[in-house]
Amino acid sequence: MTTLRNTLDFLLYDWLDAAALSGRERFADHSRETFDAVLDTSERIAREKYAPFNRLVDTEEPRTVAEPDGTLRVVLPQATYDARQAYAESGLLSAAQDYDIGGMQLPYTVEAAAGSFFAVASISIGSNLLTSGNANLLMAHGTDMQKSVFAANEFNGRWAGTMCLSEPQAGSSLSDVATRAVPDGAGHEADPLGPRYRLTGNKMWISSGDHELTENIVHLVLAKIPGPDGKPVPGVKGISLFIVPKKLVDTEGQLTGERNDVALAGLNHKLGWRGTTNTLLNFGEGRYPVRGGAGAIGYLVGKPGEGLKCMFHMMNEARIGIGMAATMLGLAGYYASLDYAKNRPQGRAISASGKDAAQPQVRIIEHADVKRMLLAQKSYGEGALALNLFCARLVDEQHTGTPEAADEARLLLEVLTPIAKSWPSEFCLEANSLAIQIHGGYGYTRDFPVEQYWRDNRLNMIHEGTHGIQAMDLLGRKVLMENGRGLQLLAGRINATIERAIQAPELAPYANALGKALQDVGAATKAAWATGQPAEALANAVPYMQAFGHMVLAWMWLDVALATLRQDATLSVAASAGRMGAMRYFYHYELPKIGAWLHVVSTRDATCAQLPEDAF
Repeated sequence: MTTLRNTLDFLLYDWLDAAALSGRERFADHSRETFDAVLDTSERIAREKYAPFNRLVDTEEPRTVAEPDGTLRVVLPQATYDARQAYAESGLLSAAQDYDIGGMQLPYTVEAAAGSFFAVASISIGSNLLTSGNANLLMAHGTDMQKSVFAANEFNGRWAGTMCLSEPQAGSSLSDVATRAVPDGAGHEADPLGPRYRLTGNKMWISSGDHELTENIVHLVLAKIPGPDGKPVPGVKGISLFIVPKKLVDTEGQLTGERNDVALAGLNHKLGWRGTTNTLLNFGEGRYPVRGGAGAIGYLVGKPGEGLKCMFHMMNEARIGIGMAATMLGLAGYYASLDYAKNRPQGRAISASGKDAAQPQVRIIEHADVKRMLLAQKSYGEGALALNLFCARLVDEQHTGTPEAADEARLLLEVLTPIAKSWPSEFCLEANSLAIQIHGGYGYTRDFPVEQYWRDNRLNMIHEGTHGIQAMDLLGRKVLMENGRGLQLLAGRINATIERAIQAPELAPYANALGKALQDVGAATKAAWATGQPAEALANAVPYMQAFGHMVLAWMWLDVALATLRQDATLSVAASAGRMGAMRYFYHYELPKIGAWLHVVSTRDATCAQLPEDAF
């Protein structure tokens, strides 16, 4: 993990100046030394408890055994238990939380960097992202009792958390969820854990929905409270959010000995990410009758009808986390294929007279096309890492900056979150494909790790908002919100980088290319909405997001190049050459692609939208 650590150190300290965050009141007890200590601990745990078992959790995926009473129990490898325990004992679950609840008050920028070690070591061991995200949501929207009972016990590692949104008939279309919540008898509103309801319904694709890793599991469940007519309120406005613990607890956070009516119906057997259980859960089906009533007991979070608003707090955090997961899988494949390319002899160098079969074979890294594939992976992976850390830095600015800076960070995050999630999910998956290609036939076997990285990464374009949904969110909402102020802020930041880069002769051509890309994306945005018809504007939302993402990544690389030139005297010559080479690759080979993407956006091309179903 030495290469990753060196990259993180550069991005954190030489580019983002994360050490300066210790000058803020919230982080005043910290310094680069404490930040490095967290990174050291994370790297050690990932190296010792995660990386050696990445293949094990892939081949020994979760399974169930039936107990004598018919209950299904999930069986996981011992390595998963050991990794989870080490992570929880490190305090990383509550790293960003206040001291008074056992946290470290660590900047999210450093927390995100620390998490990258675990993702590159084994993405599917544990579900720590879900647990911390669940608890963070409760800290933002829960009552004091919900924070002290549920969130605190997630942060300290006793309990784990999930997010239960999708249903068998309602994947991305959350307005169609059918899970119902009805008041649990007289006095339900006075329950100290929150207004008490009974839930019935089914939730599908629930990661870590059942396991024995922790004493309890805290499910955050979206459900609809029937209206005065007894029918569910249509649309997303009728959705509320509930805490539904697997095992009931008292106000001191102790188990009461009662099993809630949450039943594991079965496990989903996935292409990748196999170390984490993925479940179908039945709520209130009567498998575990509780307290003489029908339905699983749940406690309302926030106000009725505002469940999706609350859940988006967790979903936005999860989307940045998914972007980081995709990024690290891309980098894991890059590191593996780089090592392979340096050691695999195959073919001979091409000289002026062609190839000489009498000469010894060369290592494949000496072939230009292999270098192309390595540079593509490096530009995708390290560029995406820069983007995700930049977004993490915006989170810190939103929480600790001046009111004006915090508001700007909030709006920039609104615009960049779809890119931070989706761009790595698409292009770091492509990086994994290139890693397989570099390995040749060996890459297509389980004897090498790159095929697993591809399988694990294929999920990221699907969950936490599919690729197409993220694209429609970007073009249909984010670039338009607040009269386009977020897009204007982003353009201002990009132009500031361009103005600095144009002063450096070696960067001036790239600054001009980025300026042209920014202009083209702005023009395409206006052209897409020229008719004011959403169906026309959004028909090519994915090509728009691809072009927008490439523009943003080109900006990241130009800004990173500026930092490289500033710090060149103190940095490794090879590392600096690698960053500048990756930047040049992205501008020469990738940024020119945006023209084709933006053409169909600008012309509101209807080739796809208008083809009749029977023509397929």
